[in-house]
Amino acid sequence: MEPLSYARTGVDLTHAESVKARIARTIEQTFTSDVLRPLGLFGGIFAAPGTAGELALVATIDSVGTKILVANAWGAHEGIGIDLVHHSANDLLACGATPLFFLDYFAAARLDDRVLEELVRGMTRACRDLGCALIGGETAQLPGIYAPNTYDLAGCMVGVVPTQHIVDGSRIVPGDLVLGLPSNGLHTNGYSLARASLRLTGEPDRDRAILEEVPSWSDRPLAELLLVPHRCYLPLLREAIGSHGLHGMAHITGGGLVDNIARIVPAGCRVEIDARTWDIPDIFREIQRRGAIDTSEMFRVFNMGIGFVVIGEADFIADLQSRLGEGWVIGQVVAAQAPRVVLRYGAEDGAVLTS
Repeated sequence: MEPLSYARTGVDLTHAESVKARIARTIEQTFTSDVLRPLGLFGGIFAAPGTAGELALVATIDSVGTKILVANAWGAHEGIGIDLVHHSANDLLACGATPLFFLDYFAAARLDDRVLEELVRGMTRACRDLGCALIGGETAQLPGIYAPNTYDLAGCMVGVVPTQHIVDGSRIVPGDLVLGLPSNGLHTNGYSLARASLRLTGEPDRDRAILEEVPSWSDRPLAELLLVPHRCYLPLLREAIGSHGLHGMAHITGGGLVDNIARIVPAGCRVEIDARTWDIPDIFREIQRRGAIDTSEMFRVFNMGIGFVVIGEADFIADLQSRLGEGWVIGQVVAAQAPRVVLRYGAEDGAVLTS
């Protein structure tokens, strides 16, 4: 069997990064002096008006991706609403911000009341738990653009951070340690590859039968394992924001550990990650086995059990890990030029990913 890859499913990460790099130059022509950081972080950072430079607003926008197709096949949508809010809050957290408000965008060929109501229940539940106001949104019916019985869901979240507490990775130095916090599954990334691996083709009866399968290592069907809501790390790390020993944070989404950590690594530093320091959750092993996916591709696409990363002084990381009661020290920062991130996932010399 030829190994599956993200590119074979129609998602070309390399091409996407190339395009984004080209359009960045055009986007930056709009920047004013109130834009406090360049593109590339987990949110856009803008000086909050009327605060004499003491506060910054952080904004992020994203979608849930093709996890929606799994929810459609299983007929459960509330978790998708939770996914969107948690994903957005994690992006803000990576910049040191806490959420203020959220807006959503729902689009489909035809409005399905039940689906929309489930999604809104999930979003309001997640927003309420985070102290974030859901202040509005847009519902679009677009036959001809969307296929019947499918939908898309996106959201924009805005948060706030004291300017002096912005986390952008610039304080990362050699000697810092990397704490990896566990994910609870795929979160909201890599589902095109996961669906291809599991042979989910969009045929309702066939997909349902596959999703009802219970793997030998679990007591839950594949559908429930795939639809576990994206974990939110804000409740864990809210008190750590502003700590002197906190130097960088990364939300591990599309692009895995390597590409997401690389977004915050300053010149002259390299983050070295050893993937042998934590156990890969069984759901990733199942996806890899069924699709005969190369291990390097798995680490390029999925979080592989690490949903969020905190980088900081050794004493800070040790204290944080002790207070949280979870996580692994998965790497360290060394003095080096490019590549910015090196991830070793096996004992062989070639079992290395870089960015």
